[in-house]
Amino acid sequence: MELRTIATYAKAIRPTLPDHVFKPATSRLLWLPFHVGLISVLAWTMVSGHLAAPLWPVASLVIGICLSGLVFLGHETMHGAVVRGRTAIKLVGFIALSPFTLSPTLWTAWHNRVHHNHCAHAGIDPDMYPTMIEYETQRGARIMADHFGLGRRRLVSLLSLAFGFTGQSQQMLWGAQTRHILSPGLHRRAIVEFLLAVTMWATIAYVVGLVPFLFIYALPFVVANTIVMSFIMSNHNLSPLTEINDPLVNSLSVTLPRPLEFLTLDFGYHVEHHLFPTVSARHGKIVRDAILAKFPERYQSMPLTSALLQLYRTARVYKDDVTLTDPNTGETWPTLVPRDLPPS
Repeated sequence: MELRTIATYAKAIRPTLPDHVFKPATSRLLWLPFHVGLISVLAWTMVSGHLAAPLWPVASLVIGICLSGLVFLGHETMHGAVVRGRTAIKLVGFIALSPFTLSPTLWTAWHNRVHHNHCAHAGIDPDMYPTMIEYETQRGARIMADHFGLGRRRLVSLLSLAFGFTGQSQQMLWGAQTRHILSPGLHRRAIVEFLLAVTMWATIAYVVGLVPFLFIYALPFVVANTIVMSFIMSNHNLSPLTEINDPLVNSLSVTLPRPLEFLTLDFGYHVEHHLFPTVSARHGKIVRDAILAKFPERYQSMPLTSALLQLYRTARVYKDDVTLTDPNTGETWPTLVPRDLPPS
């Protein structure tokens, strides 16, 4: 495959974008009090008895949507696309990522540094599924591909959506030093941030009681995990492995009806995000149009539902850079590739 660097694309596209695209989208911060306020109100109505018990599952669904919205805000904030200044970024990031007890220090290293700089590079990008060699030689890779990867038409694999983001977060936290993602000092800081978030949710559980907590946090937690993982897996796990970080090859943008894109803070504009990580996804459409003007045959996008269906029908082991395989059956599927590239 002919692969191009991010710098190559940016050099061609950036001059065509208006200056305001590169300024922090500070009004996005309004999502923080909106989500926190709505979660608090719904939690109070359940604990105080003002909301009838049959409506609690509905409230849980809404809270789950709010929790995922906080994560999308935290992701954008941690890239510097909402506010500037390390303290402000860390503070907003901690609040927004706390539904998953995810340390901002860990996220900065894992996501911003490793994933973005080495996207889809086998053995380096922690967000990619294993190669056949890794599957055959590493027990953890086999467990991840066989039991925690969406695919192979297995209904049980849907659990990877419901719990996958939290599972990966914990894997990254406790293996951060082994993977050389965090220094010992930063690893200790990440653990402290994790424990602070755990303490916060444990305190809420103690105050409200077990049954309300199930509807205030446990069920919404599954909803939020599912929403977030639906995007994360579709953004990269149908795409090829690439030794050169080429976001028009190794990333996929996904689309939804406009109201749902608004609620998810346009997170689906993921090719755009990997080209310009510090640009708010609010400007995703502008960046997409600029990409299409310069590289129409390389840009890849599809509806989120279509991407999830493809994930469900395929497997999560790479036979080679452009081929997915089920090691148990030998069945193979091609990865996505831009229209101007041959499939192999």
